[in-house]
Amino acid sequence: MQRPETRYARSGDIAIAYQVVGDGPIDLLYAPGWLTNVEYTWESPEYTRFLKKLARFSRLILFDKRGMGMSDRDVGFPTLDQRTEDIKAVLDAVGSSGAALFGVSEGGNMASLFAATHPEWVSALILYGSHARSKWAEDYPLGRWTEDDIERYVGSLLENWGRPFDLDAGAPSVAGDPVVQNWFAAYLRFSASPRAAELITRLGFEIDIRAILPAIKVPTLVLHRAGDRWHAPEEARYLAERIPDAKLRILPGEDHLPWYGDLDRLVGEIEEFLTGTRTSANYDRALITVLMTDIVDSTVTLSAMGDERWHAILEQLDINVSRHVAAFRGRKVKHTGDGYMLAFSGPTAAIECAQRLARDADALGLKLRTGIHTGECERRGDDLSGLAVHLAARIMAESAPGAISTSRTVKDLAVGSGVSFTFAGHRKMKGIPESWEVYTLSG
Repeated sequence: MQRPETRYARSGDIAIAYQVVGDGPIDLLYAPGWLTNVEYTWESPEYTRFLKKLARFSRLILFDKRGMGMSDRDVGFPTLDQRTEDIKAVLDAVGSSGAALFGVSEGGNMASLFAATHPEWVSALILYGSHARSKWAEDYPLGRWTEDDIERYVGSLLENWGRPFDLDAGAPSVAGDPVVQNWFAAYLRFSASPRAAELITRLGFEIDIRAILPAIKVPTLVLHRAGDRWHAPEEARYLAERIPDAKLRILPGEDHLPWYGDLDRLVGEIEEFLTGTRTSANYDRALITVLMTDIVDSTVTLSAMGDERWHAILEQLDINVSRHVAAFRGRKVKHTGDGYMLAFSGPTAAIECAQRLARDADALGLKLRTGIHTGECERRGDDLSGLAVHLAARIMAESAPGAISTSRTVKDLAVGSGVSFTFAGHRKMKGIPESWEVYTLSG
């Protein structure tokens, strides 16, 4: 799918950036939390997958709130009421006569106010990771933020701006991944300047929508993850108890950011609430380059080195794999005995990563055999399956010690990369109906 075009709606004298994805029968407006940039969003494969899954059953409408991203930036201290007018402007611009609203975190506040104020425009309301108020009050002990806490938080934000701020709490399942860290840090920088981030953060702490919750009369689903560290599940229960006839679903997981963790289940809950059905398969298919690698004669090498030295070398190899996979924007799918299954968006990155891994292995006194194939894979959560995975494994098994072998598909897709290939012959592989041309990297 091509990246959607960014267009602009006029909300008074403010330009609001928006995008439209998909052509499903339901208009679904995504009201995001905190900071956003509708264009840089698509640099994250996880965020992209999340949005594409929503767009399968809807016409998904994305936008940047005033003061951030691709929308007008220098807008002062925007009010919640102004933000709801921005929703109306975007719906007008896309010709929507009524939409379901999906509010995430602080975006749930503006979506809730819009649903209460303009019920004729809203077919349903979905709140995820949201809350009625953040600050502590005697009549709202669920709010965990005192004035001193807020000042310390804002001070830390400004001191650490440019880094993946608070990612450990926002998405603990991926917080240690350097690729995710780099994307999230850049995403924040593309979304707002330090001063704008401070203003928007302070606005979030001032919001209190408790009074309007009983006025929400549209069908409402409240979703929350049980281990959310930014907002506790009790805050979701508070919302669900005060919005008339709201449904509450507490899902497993710790990630507050919805595009990490079990997004298949999260999107499935939304789809079922809006359409009455849920896509039966919880996986999707994509063209992926699979790299399979294994240590040659690992048992013999272990005997020669001894347990202690062997484990130290394996630990170093694992560090090298993680570093190189991150550098080439790949993903470590699984550790397969004495090797790895790695995934990349294209063959060139996989080839370059394989070459680095081979050199590192040589330095450690090891030899790797490597197989690479590009084909359609089934993605089930973090795992991959399908013929492409089997082919990569079979090509690896056919590979000579120290060699990097590929299918013809990889060779053809790598044209222009400067990589040289040598034809290694046709191979009839176990479990694969037809024979395949196999190539090895030259030099």
